[in-house]
Amino acid sequence: MERRIRVLLTKPTHDCHDRGVRHLARRLRDGGFEVIFINFLLAQEIVDAAIQEDVDVIGVSSSSGGHMVVFQDLMQGLQRAGVDDMLVIGGGVIPDEDARELQTLGVKRIFGPGSSAESLVTFIQENAATS
Repeated sequence: MERRIRVLLTKPTHDCHDRGVRHLARRLRDGGFEVIFINFLLAQEIVDAAIQEDVDVIGVSSSSGGHMVVFQDLMQGLQRAGVDDMLVIGGGVIPDEDARELQTLGVKRIFGPGSSAESLVTFIQENAATS
């Protein structure tokens, strides 16, 4: 039996706009994923939680700015920890220019306003490496 894809969803720091990400957590669970949801963490705490929970995917939702530093610190933390097989995605209100720059850092995709939950489910199914 293949194990379920494990997804860590998080809101960084004190970004309290969490209605969308909580909706996605439910949709991912309904789609057969195991979902861990945590709020208000620093990038290194997200890295530590992802490693401790042995997740396949980290999804960071940002709706109040500051996302560039969070993602930069997150990607550096994963690199320092030797983690190179974790799918990192983002969502929320992230300008297209920032999304392009985040992809150069290794963030695989940004799901902005209007993205469907189904597109997120499909993207994770097609891109998450499970062991």
